[in-house]
Amino acid sequence: MSRNRKPRRYRNLLLLLFAALLAFAAWIAVSILSLPSVAPLSSPRASMVITVKDWKKRDRSFTVGPRNPDWTPYGAFPAALRKAVVAAEDANFYSHDGVDYEAMKEAFKTDLQKGGFVRGGSTITQQLAKNLFLTREKTIIRKVKEIVLARRLDDTLSKRRILELYLNVVELGPMVYGVGRASRYYFGKAPSSLTLRECTFLAAMLPGPKVYNPYRKMGRVVTRSNRILRRMAAARMITPEEYRAALPEIPNLAGLEKKVEKTLAEPPPAGSP
Repeated sequence: MSRNRKPRRYRNLLLLLFAALLAFAAWIAVSILSLPSVAPLSSPRASMVITVKDWKKRDRSFTVGPRNPDWTPYGAFPAALRKAVVAAEDANFYSHDGVDYEAMKEAFKTDLQKGGFVRGGSTITQQLAKNLFLTREKTIIRKVKEIVLARRLDDTLSKRRILELYLNVVELGPMVYGVGRASRYYFGKAPSSLTLRECTFLAAMLPGPKVYNPYRKMGRVVTRSNRILRRMAAARMITPEEYRAALPEIPNLAGLEKKVEKTLAEPPPAGSP
C-alpha cells in the first residue's frame, strides 16, 4: 500500500502543478486580452487623461494631447533634443520593433547577478507603454503587458509619433511631465529654443528626476549630460565642433537656484501642469 501511495502522491503533485501553471497562463492571457487599444493614439488630435504621481506619491490627472497647454508637436522639438534622448535611452530606437531583446537579455543577466530588478532594458516604446497604460510596479506580468503594448505601438504608430508622445509624457521634475513643461520650468523658454547642452541636460534626467535631481545633484546631472554628448559625438549625431562648443556651456544655474529654494520649502504643485 505504501508503495502505491508514493506514485499517487507524486501524480497528484504534478497535477496540482500543471493546474497552477494552466491557471497562471490563463490569467496572463486574460490580462493581455484586456489591454486597451493603442489605435486612437495614431490621431495627432487625440487627447487622453492618465493618472500620474506627484513627489508625495499622490495621484494627479494629466492630459496627453493637444488639450494640454504644454503639449509640444514633434516638429517643435529641436533635432538635438530628439537625438539626445535616443542616445541616452534607446540607441536602437529606429531599428527595433518596439522591444530590444538583446538589451532585455543583458538586463536580465544583471538582475540575476544583483538578485533583483536593477536594470530595466526597456526601450523608449516600452517606457511610453508603461507611462500611458500601466503602473510602475516591477512584476513579471506588468513586463509582459509592457512588451505586448510596445509591439502594438510600434505596429500602429510611426517612430515619429512614438517619440512625440514619449517626449510629452516623461517625468522631469515635481509634477513636471513632458519636455514642453520642463523646458519652461528649468530654462524659461520653449523647447524649440533649447541649446544642445540644455537638450542633453534634460535627457540626462530621464532615468529619474529624483535620482538625477538638479536641485540637489547638479554635478551628477552635468556628468551624465557630458556622457550623452560623448555618445552623440561618437555616433556622429553631432559634429566635433558642436561637441566642443556644448561641453563648456553651463546651464542657467541662477534660475535653478531660485527654484531649489522654492521647491525644497514648498510641497509639489497640485493638479496637472
